[in-house]
Amino acid sequence: MKAETLAALQEARTQRKALALATRLSDGAETLVHPDRVLGAQAEDAALVAAARRALGIGRSETIELDGQRIFLNVYVPPARLIIVGAVHIAQSLAPMASLMDLDVTVVDPRRAFATDSRFPGVKVMQEWADEAFEKMGLDVSTAVVTLTHDPKLDDPALEYALKSDVFYIGALGSRKTHAKRKERLAEAGITEEQFARVHGPVGLNIGAKSPAEIAISILGQIVEVRARRLEALSAPRTAAPDVAAA
Repeated sequence: MKAETLAALQEARTQRKALALATRLSDGAETLVHPDRVLGAQAEDAALVAAARRALGIGRSETIELDGQRIFLNVYVPPARLIIVGAVHIAQSLAPMASLMDLDVTVVDPRRAFATDSRFPGVKVMQEWADEAFEKMGLDVSTAVVTLTHDPKLDDPALEYALKSDVFYIGALGSRKTHAKRKERLAEAGITEEQFARVHGPVGLNIGAKSPAEIAISILGQIVEVRARRLEALSAPRTAAPDVAAA
């Protein structure tokens, strides 16, 4: 692996950026495929770039064959992450459960009395407004965002920011009436009907959950479901896709 390739991979990992390294097995020629740009020996090969970006979306490395050449697509994607806005009782159940599922969990809440390490042991806590925290962290396709405060001052900026990103899941706690009012407020802030449709509200699967722990289970179940369906859709064969041979 070239030194510049290794440096690019390290930078992508640090910045939580997805990246695919396409290596032609016959001669070791390397091409770096980012979601928004391509660098390297086969940067002009549209079929290779399309296959690499599809592999990025799925999050799975594989070997493909194009024009008689075997190419290994080594996919690097940031680990799945859950950002919880609101250091409330439900968050105290949701955070450790999500950690058990290997989600990288962060709790965001500017209220210092709630957002404490003692209330969320072993979890990253940010005592900041959500939009400011999101700006520092960066949101990506491997991120899920859940708002739990019921307070428009805290939840609305978080939802507005998340809806303008490519996070794979957005959920908001609240009744249908609360959700309708939320929609009106965000529409005034410029969020379109299509954008708002991405919000799962009331959050969680409809399993009759009542307690904080039960609600946490319903939220995690919905996150798993949304993520699985997204990956299934990306993995589905497409007629225009190049022939792919499993590694």
